[in-house]
Amino acid sequence: MARREHVVVVGLGFGDEGKGAVVDALCQDGPVEAVVRFNGGAQAAHNVVVGDRHHTFSQFGSGTLAGVPTLLSRHVLVEPIALASEARELAALGVPDPLRLLSVDADALLTTPIHVAANRAREDARGADRHGSCGKGIGETVWYSLVSRRGAGPGDVVEGQPVPGTPGPALTVGDCADPVRLRRGLDALARFYAPLVPDPPAVADLVVLYRAFHDAVRTVSGEELGALAERGALVFEGAQGVLLDQWRGFHPHTTWSTVTPDNARGLLAAAGHRARVLGVTRTYQTRHGAGPLPTEDPATRRRFPERHNAEGRYQGGWRAGHLDAVLLRYAVAACGGVDGLAVTHLDHVAEGLRVATAYRGLGRDLPSEPSTDLVARATPVLEPLPRDPEAVLARFEELTGVPVVVTGSGPDRADYRVRTPVPR
Repeated sequence: MARREHVVVVGLGFGDEGKGAVVDALCQDGPVEAVVRFNGGAQAAHNVVVGDRHHTFSQFGSGTLAGVPTLLSRHVLVEPIALASEARELAALGVPDPLRLLSVDADALLTTPIHVAANRAREDARGADRHGSCGKGIGETVWYSLVSRRGAGPGDVVEGQPVPGTPGPALTVGDCADPVRLRRGLDALARFYAPLVPDPPAVADLVVLYRAFHDAVRTVSGEELGALAERGALVFEGAQGVLLDQWRGFHPHTTWSTVTPDNARGLLAAAGHRARVLGVTRTYQTRHGAGPLPTEDPATRRRFPERHNAEGRYQGGWRAGHLDAVLLRYAVAACGGVDGLAVTHLDHVAEGLRVATAYRGLGRDLPSEPSTDLVARATPVLEPLPRDPEAVLARFEELTGVPVVVTGSGPDRADYRVRTPVPR
């Protein structure tokens, strides 16, 4: 990475591509002023391994073990209770006072246990038609804010979901500074979700927790990002993968979040800056839970067990298959193009991987707005990938037209290489 160049890291799959390890590698290559989260919330699970230390980053940026501060931008959904638990885990790994490394935009939406309970109640009610939610309240937090902003009420339908009550204003991190406004917002939230969550946590207890959160973290305005960008290079860390994007993913198996670089580009443009985009992909395809995976192969799943990815009650089981260049090119296009690739899990190529170069009857590329059914029914045309890592990287560049600038050949920081600057 060129010095003082801002970089946006996005996943080009269904998540779990290795974004955390890539961000950590960029921070080690440094210098980096801060890691900026620009989408998602507490459902992120970005694994970083440094020797005998391992942490799954959720809300803290994945540069934390490299000593790089985190900014949670206004596009992040902040869950203070989970954040406190993560801070304790980082402290146990030897990070002194992790919260001192964290700044949070006052306009970021607040995810509460009430949102989480409502999210899980909806997913449970879907039964066999479940969407594959992480059960962390992400979609519910966004949905409630839409209902509130639109002034919807009982009897209305917003984004396909009936409105169960009368909403109050959507809570933000900044509301934690005002106990009266905080209590009023939590009371309204509990009343709104009473049909789904008849036994919510005590509002008084939540007020105490969120007031303590406010006292423990640095709350900032939107001007913070511009100040950081003037001081040095920023690494923007995306959550989930572009194939789960709320606009470009395959509904209903998507996240309520803009996963493409759009949020990061917008934040930087407002500060008069630009960034290069680095797309992350494995050497094979993976996803959690329900949704299309055209190259799925149970043998691939058995060959590559996931040390840090377990089956989730709501998210569903871990799935794997051959590399899908059709979906990879679609994800690159959905990003508006990327400037470089980070290719992870190169240590598996010697075992003989394959790649879908096209879909039978559809060709090399998907239409700009493919249906979920089209992707689910696709029959991949498979070819072998080379067994030599350098030849594999050349094949990635041939398949996408994008240079490979970061590589990962194992789980540890020592297995990652920043090969060249992201090209101008």
